[in-house]
Amino acid sequence: MVKNKISRLARAKINLDLLITGRREDGYHLLDSLVVFAEYGDEISVLASDEISLGIIGPFATELIGLKDNIILKAARALQKKFNITKGAEITLVKNLPVSSGIGGGSADAAAAIHALIELWQISVTATDLDEILLSLGADLPVCMASQTMHMTGMGEKLTPITINFPVFLCLVNPGVAVSTSDIFKGRTKRIFSNPRKLPLTIEDQSQLQEILNAAGNDLEGEAGAINPVIDKVIAQIKTSDDCLFAGMSGSGATCFGIFSSEEAARRVAGNINSASPNWWVKPVRLR
Repeated sequence: MVKNKISRLARAKINLDLLITGRREDGYHLLDSLVVFAEYGDEISVLASDEISLGIIGPFATELIGLKDNIILKAARALQKKFNITKGAEITLVKNLPVSSGIGGGSADAAAAIHALIELWQISVTATDLDEILLSLGADLPVCMASQTMHMTGMGEKLTPITINFPVFLCLVNPGVAVSTSDIFKGRTKRIFSNPRKLPLTIEDQSQLQEILNAAGNDLEGEAGAINPVIDKVIAQIKTSDDCLFAGMSGSGATCFGIFSSEEAARRVAGNINSASPNWWVKPVRLR
C-alpha cells in the first residue's frame, strides 16, 4: 500500500521594508513591515507514521542537520499536544533557502508543516485555535501561515491583507553570512523609534510602491551592515543595476533584494551578480 504524501511550499518571506516602532516592557519589539512572499521556497512533505521524525535534504541541509531544537519539530509537537493527537508523522524538508537569512525560512517551514499536518491528521481548526502556538514559535509565524502580502504590525501578529495590483519581480541575493536577529537588535543604538503608518489596502502601480518603500526603508539595515559590511556591498551592487526600482535588506538580513519591472531584468541582474560573485546565493523570483 502506497502512503499518501502531503506536500506544501514554504514560500520565502521578504520584508520589503521594516520599521521598529517601539519596545514592550518584556523586551519584545513592535514592528511595522510590508511583507511579501515569493513563488519559491523550501519544500515540506509529510507521511503518516507512528512517531514524529524529520529528515532534511537539499542545498542547505547540512546547516540544519543535527540541530535538536528545529522549529519544525517544535511546531509538530505543539500541534500534537494542542489537539491531543496520538499519531506521528514522517516529515521531510527540502532546504532550498539559506539559513538565518532574513527571508523567513524557518518560520515558513514551520508554517508549511503545520498546514500539512492539519491535513494529515484531519484536524478541524478555527481562526484563533493556533494563535498561542504560532506566537510561541516566533513573530514571523502568523504572517508565514497566511503566506500572502500583508501589512504586519504589533509583534508580528497584527496582519492586514494588501493587494499589489501588478506583477513584481525580485532578485534575492545572500552573500553567505548568517545573521542573528537577536544580535542585530542588541546592536541597535538608536533609541528613537519610527512612527507607525497606515498603508493603502491596494498598491496600484510601481511608483506608489517605490514611494512607500523609499519613505520607510529598513531600521535594522545600519546595524546589520555594521556587523557584516558585505551587506552594504550587496545592496550597493543591486542598486546600481539597470532597471532596479528599489534595493534593500529583508528582515534582519543578510538576504538583500532588488525590485525590477520585468522578469527579464531580474534574471539578467541575477546572472550578472552570480558571475561576479559565484559564492553568493542569487535567485530571481516573482512575488505570489
